Amino acid sequence: MLGIINLYKPAGKTSHDMVSFVRKTLGIKKVGHTGTLDPCAEGVLPILVGRATALSDYLMAGDKIYTATVKLGIITDTYDTTGTILKENTPCVSLSDIKKAAAKFIGEIQQEPPMYSAIKIGGRKLYQLAREGKEIERPKRNITIFDISVLNFDEEKNEFKMRVHCSKGTYIRSLCHDLGLALGCGAAMDALVRNKTGIFDDSTSKTCEMINQSVNSGDFSFIIAPDKVLCEFPSVTVDDETSKKVQNGLMLRINQLGINLKLGEKIRIYDKERFLCLAKIVESEGALCIKIDMGFY
Repeated sequence: MLGIINLYKPAGKTSHDMVSFVRKTLGIKKVGHTGTLDPCAEGVLPILVGRATALSDYLMAGDKIYTATVKLGIITDTYDTTGTILKENTPCVSLSDIKKAAAKFIGEIQQEPPMYSAIKIGGRKLYQLAREGKEIERPKRNITIFDISVLNFDEEKNEFKMRVHCSKGTYIRSLCHDLGLALGCGAAMDALVRNKTGIFDDSTSKTCEMINQSVNSGDFSFIIAPDKVLCEFPSVTVDDETSKKVQNGLMLRINQLGINLKLGEKIRIYDKERFLCLAKIVESEGALCIKIDMGFY
């Protein structure tokens, strides 16, 4: 059994909880996810099953879309409303102020990760240090905010919602915190939904209840074949003899496969029965050859 599950993680559960759920439900040990969602967050969390775990880095590299609820007037140690309030005030901002401040974050920016995160520095996760009352300097990350749309502003509750289209590695909690500083009143993330990651979105994601129902009825169609997420790459179908050579890891020249690709390009390789691998074009002994990049056989 292998493939990808477009799972919808509920708030209150960890990403590891979802991995454990899939392991137990499908009875398979080799399961992973493609980018942690905070326990307080909900939304799209692609789960990789079996040999499809090889797709982890590829899938995590995709853009993300989030909808965040932002509480104005507070600063917390975790950058969200689950943390300890460090500063509190009465904000005096307008919808126009929020939109203008948000627009300044669009583009390529540097972002400092929150202390309460799983990033390792000196062999220890930041949240472990934070729980010990320590705060250390965190290297800033280069990220891209493609768009921020402010959806509404509730002046009575001092909160607003925004939809963020961003690159891999973006911390929405940090964005909320930094936006609050830019507004001069402080802010913390109150809720978060991941609407999309890469090609997976919440319109087709499956809840745990839906997956349980499908498995109980013997329907495993919710597991997406790995080649479905690699359709941007060209494909070739090989005969049985060549299939064996590919599976044995032999370096085959591209002219043996009848393909014409450039150095560094990738191709999907199938035999008559199944998807074998994603291969990369490399140079070996003066010739262009295929080298397995991800194997699924």
